[in-house]
Parts: sequence; structure tokens; C-alpha cells
Amino acid sequence: MIDALLHGTAMAQRRALAKAITLLESTRPDHRAQADELLTALLPHTGKAFRLGISGVPGVGKSTFIEALGLHLIGLGQRVAVLAVDPSSSVSGGSILGDKTRMERLSNHERAYIRPSPSSGSLGGVAEKTRETILLCEAAGFDVVIVETVGVGQSEIAVANMTDLFCLLQLPNAGDELQAIKRGVMERADLVLINKADLDPAAATRARAQISAALRLLGWNERAGAQEAPHWHPQVLELSALRAQGLEAFWAAVSEFRRLQSADGRLAARRQQQALAWMWERVQAGLQQALRHNPAVQRILEPTTRAVADGSLAASVAARRLLAAHLGNLSN
Repeated sequence: MIDALLHGTAMAQRRALAKAITLLESTRPDHRAQADELLTALLPHTGKAFRLGISGVPGVGKSTFIEALGLHLIGLGQRVAVLAVDPSSSVSGGSILGDKTRMERLSNHERAYIRPSPSSGSLGGVAEKTRETILLCEAAGFDVVIVETVGVGQSEIAVANMTDLFCLLQLPNAGDELQAIKRGVMERADLVLINKADLDPAAATRARAQISAALRLLGWNERAGAQEAPHWHPQVLELSALRAQGLEAFWAAVSEFRRLQSADGRLAARRQQQALAWMWERVQAGLQQALRHNPAVQRILEPTTRAVADGSLAASVAARRLLAAHLGNLSN
């Protein structure tokens, strides 16, 4: 699998990449051990791609934009990987995983790879193994890795913590101008795109002006470091993904962002911080799993949860009892 990922033909590489991602997403303990070995072996071959995060409300045109951008980048001689995350049903647990259908032209191109994955209840609009999958795509030699989130909300900004540039798509005339000044998603965006600008150019221009004003209100100069130069000021651009208009200006802005961030070491520092945050996130997930499988915890778990459910025990007290049982078992 490693040899196929690094040196295989395009077809062999795609098959190996699909198998490797499936291995990463498996919950079997033996598969997890194999996935760890795979990641460790491939790590020296990662880090060369540019990681681009895309988010926006449903219907904003994320898939249309990503396909148009992917084809544009392929025209420039680059290889593009798209990691698209679909929401999982809270009832059935299933996902539609229809991104390959929505990006038909891009998915059929030999210089592109699209992998839809279910969110499976993970917060932040991304799948649990998205970070590891980015590394696999980089090892396979892709120049740009695009991560598309399930949607956007105040908490769905995890993609900003695993990519080099976070891009937020907005609609003209969406009636959410005041949403632009909410701290959360907007203040994490490095680029804001007003998509479908061709439908109402005047509305798109107004939205661009309003969002630009909102970004200034949020104090981007302070975030970027007003005393440092050069630094990046987030931009608001208009485009039409359906007509492939504005893609050159968008990629020029991305390239300038990459140049500035690489020149002063911010890009490397950002990736280091993301790697450390990823480590602690996995530690927390591992501790929660270990707690659930602890025999001492399992003995008191059912009566404790029942007591919380019927209101005879406070949830905070129950949490402390479960932690005490786990820690006590470990000390023994």
C-alpha cells in the first residue's frame, strides 16, 4: 500500500488511497494499529500540499465552487484532492455521500480524487479522520487538498483548525448581514467569497461592502498583528462558481496569502499548533473510550445513568463518580 501510494500509477494510487482511508476509518483495534504504522511510515512524505478549508451554509454552492476551482487548478498543472464531509442522520446514522455526483466532471478526472465521508456525529463539520486523510493525500502527491464541511454554524469551525486557509462562502441578498459581525466563524475566515454574484450583481456588491465593514469591526488589524509586516488582511471577493468567473482572482489571493504566511513562518507555526491541538483532541477521545470500557465504570454505569435520567442524581455528581471509579481502578 505504501509503495502504491508513493510510486504507483494513477489508478493504483487511487485504489491504494481509498483502501488506506478505509483503514483509517475502521474501528477495529487491529486496523487502528495498522493505520498508525501506515501514518508513521508516510509522515516524512507529507506537508507539501496546500490545505484549503471551505465552509458555508447549505445551498451556497460549495460543491459547484469546489468543482470549478478543482478544474481550474488542474488546468494550471496541479493535482487536487477533495475531502467532502456529509452530515450523518441522527436517526438512522446514515449519510447520502453524494458529493461525487455533484462534482461529476472533477471526480472523473485522473488528476483529481474525491472522498466523501460521513460526519458520524463528530462536531465541527468534519469527519473524525479528516486530519489523517489529509496526510495520506499529501503523501500521494496531491498539490492542493480541499476540505469541505457539512455546513456552517458558530461551532462548525474545526476545519479552520486543520487547514492553511479557511474560506467562507456567503450568498448575496441572504438577509444575514448582521450575522457577519458575530464572533465565531466569520472571525476565523481568511477569505470570504460572495458566490452567485451573477444573479444580482448589485446585491453582491452590497454584501461585499457590508462584510468588509464587519471584518474591520471585528478588529482584524489586532488579530493579524498591526505592528508586524508583512501580514495578511482577510479579503472579501465576488464570484460565480457556476460560470467559473472570479476563480483567477480567488487563486491569486490564495497564492498571496501562502506567500506572506510562508515568508514569516506563520504557516509553519500554524501547522505546529494544529498538530499539537490534534494530539490533545485524540488524547481526550482515547481517555473517554478507556473510561467507558473500564470494568469499574461499567459496574456503576447503568445505575448512575438511570439516576441521572430520573432526576435523583445531578449530572455533575454522576460525572465525578464515574471519573473516581475510573481513576481508582487505574491506581489499583
